[in-house]
Amino acid sequence: MVGNLVIVIFDGLAFGMLLFVLSVGLSVTLGLMNFVNLAHGAFAMLGGYLAIVAMRQLGLPFLAALPVAFLGAALISVLFERALFRRLYRADALNQVLFTIGLVFVAAASAAYLFGTGQQPIQLPGYLQGVVEIGGMRFGVYRMFLIVVALAITVLLVLGLDYTRFGAQVRASVDNQRAAQGLGLNVDTIFAVTFAVGSGLAGLGGALAIEMVGLDPSFGFHYLVYVLIVVSVGGLGSIAGSFVAAVVLGVCDVAGKYFVPEIGSFLIYLLLVGILFVRPQGLFGKR
Repeated sequence: MVGNLVIVIFDGLAFGMLLFVLSVGLSVTLGLMNFVNLAHGAFAMLGGYLAIVAMRQLGLPFLAALPVAFLGAALISVLFERALFRRLYRADALNQVLFTIGLVFVAAASAAYLFGTGQQPIQLPGYLQGVVEIGGMRFGVYRMFLIVVALAITVLLVLGLDYTRFGAQVRASVDNQRAAQGLGLNVDTIFAVTFAVGSGLAGLGGALAIEMVGLDPSFGFHYLVYVLIVVSVGGLGSIAGSFVAAVVLGVCDVAGKYFVPEIGSFLIYLLLVGILFVRPQGLFGKR
């Protein structure tokens, strides 16, 4: 029983780390830029398909395909930000939601046309396959890899936003755009870079998700729900909040499906309602 519990917690932690990588970019753009970007799931799906193309067509190994997914999603998001999203920064939330969810439909249709509607398999390198046995319990190597990657991203984001000049510029631009421009900051460029980083992380999450949850044209819709739950529970703009929320929700989701499969799929939603009932702003949200 103890061994099963440890394995469930480990698998839940790995799934939570995947949710964190997928959601932290939206937490940054929504919390810092006040932009409701439901197309975030489409950029995650884009990163997954870019990784597939890089491995199949270019012959790149899996680890080399991950930067392609990040950079590709980031660069394409800049084009969308410059051409489309920037016009909606001062629009109301309803217009932002309608426009960005429309882009998800377009992305899903485009993916189905280009790659078909089936799941996209991926070949991991040998050193990321298999399991490691510790104390008679077997832990998946790829899940351990996911946990390490998510922890590294967390550290980099915290250091980047809280302890660098660019992080201070982002916070200043969000708090008061006019004052920031008056001080000589290029607010448009700062927002574009912030949006690119958030979308690039979504693309990286999409590439990392293929082995665990698969990839098909519905990915942008299905995991957008999970992403929004993590952001809502963690609190807008809080990296620590997104991390804690992803861990809690990932472990509860896996544990619920393992121990109480009859309601396991609904447990994450019950947890969402319970947390937001007590703290409507999320665990670490300030507003």
